[in-house]
Amino acid sequence: MKIFRKFAVLTLLIFAVTAAGFSQVPPAKAPLNLVRGVVGPVSSSNSWSGYSTLNQIPGGGLIPVTSSTAAFYLGFTAGTTTDISNMVLYTTARNSLKITAVTPVTYGGVSNPSINLGSTTVCKVQPLSAASPCIVRLDPVTVTLSALSDYYLVVYFKANDSNNSAVGATVPNNYMSSLTGWYIAADETQLTVGQSIPSGLSQSPYFLMFVRSN
Repeated sequence: MKIFRKFAVLTLLIFAVTAAGFSQVPPAKAPLNLVRGVVGPVSSSNSWSGYSTLNQIPGGGLIPVTSSTAAFYLGFTAGTTTDISNMVLYTTARNSLKITAVTPVTYGGVSNPSINLGSTTVCKVQPLSAASPCIVRLDPVTVTLSALSDYYLVVYFKANDSNNSAVGATVPNNYMSSLTGWYIAADETQLTVGQSIPSGLSQSPYFLMFVRSN
């Protein structure tokens, strides 16, 4: 009888451990940084109606991580709504401004979204400020970033738009990021393969804070 009880208890324990093992769900893989993003405190640069921000992701600054997708994270320091007219990712050969590929970038499945920055679903901490910026993740794009190329994320903010006049961009207070950027008062999202990206005074990135695998 004792032997039977021991065998029954052992069988139950094995079943319980096995069932627990099958019921465990592995944690979701955390996004990986593809480039050194913005670290430390940021300042605010306001009023973006009618401007394009051009942020460079240099091939020479890529972290050696292989990913078939890339997601861009934008930082906002002010505003309740931003109205974006278009977003694209330009690819060039390394150290060149001549475009070799154009990839649409979307948020919520569209390239001209209105992002409700005043919603706690989008931005948990209200109101937005340089001390508590809101970081918005754009939809991942299917592209494998290569050290042989440079990439330019270009976002054009709708012109004559009162919402965008109140929008603030994150601007890092230090220059430790591999990202750089500039801005132009025109729509620079309509360029095609073979054309060149307009150059500008390379500074800290505007809005773009991170580039991750997802």
